[in-house]
Amino acid sequence: MTSATDSPLPAVPRLIATDLDGTLLRDDKTVSDRTVAALAAAEEAGIEVFFVTGRPARWMDVVSDHVHGHGLAICANGAAVADLHDGGRLLKVRALEREAALDVVHTLRAAAPGTSFAVELSTGIHYEPEYPPFHLDAGATVAAAEKLLHEETPGTGAPVLKLLAHHGELTPDDFLALARTAAGDRASFTRSSPTALLEISGPGVSKASTLELCCAERGISPAEVVAFGDMPNDVEMLRWAGTSYAMGNAHPAAVAAAGGRTVNNNEDGVAVVIERLVAEHTLSRTQR
Repeated sequence: MTSATDSPLPAVPRLIATDLDGTLLRDDKTVSDRTVAALAAAEEAGIEVFFVTGRPARWMDVVSDHVHGHGLAICANGAAVADLHDGGRLLKVRALEREAALDVVHTLRAAAPGTSFAVELSTGIHYEPEYPPFHLDAGATVAAAEKLLHEETPGTGAPVLKLLAHHGELTPDDFLALARTAAGDRASFTRSSPTALLEISGPGVSKASTLELCCAERGISPAEVVAFGDMPNDVEMLRWAGTSYAMGNAHPAAVAAAGGRTVNNNEDGVAVVIERLVAEHTLSRTQR
């Protein structure tokens, strides 16, 4: 693996895809002045920037002022594409079918007793009484997962963006491995939290697969994409992009998936690479 200073960049980069927490954002959840300047320089150079995150659209205020001119962000690990210039309106939804979500709930309860669940809908999150509460979502309904997933009339409820599963005793990686073994044929399992908190999407839904759809709409190939990430939910994206970087603080799975490595998020690792990318891109244009 190469570092940010010697890793080759694409000759004509067209898109930067970056995770947020642990990647673009510092640990205090801020975007540094250096990173803001780097994002603006990329846009000025004609390089699109996509934020690609596990966060729901309603939690994108931390970067909404810095989104690229197109205004789009990929949220909920690829389950939604949101327009941040229009209040986070969802333009594309790749839902987890409720029947499949309920099947996963029953399977994980049997495989890992003590698991509690939350349901992330397109309209907000709701969770079971045992699930760690979301203080940012004071209006959430607290009830058993079966009730949260129930529809009076099939097809009339808000789309399920993802199911979240929490376990208080298992290690995060052990819980992920157990869940994939037990129900990986019915949904996509990943994680981005330092705790045993799994994020469960529809089959084939990931940051990478939705980014691929957005790039195809723009005629952008994987070879023209530079991606950044730090956790298991970034692995597919890091593998898909023609050029990719794991952060200095990254999980071993992200490090293994990426082609290069930059410094950690508190040292502005994304900005370090973007600055070099923009400088080389600008130089190549002046030499034509």
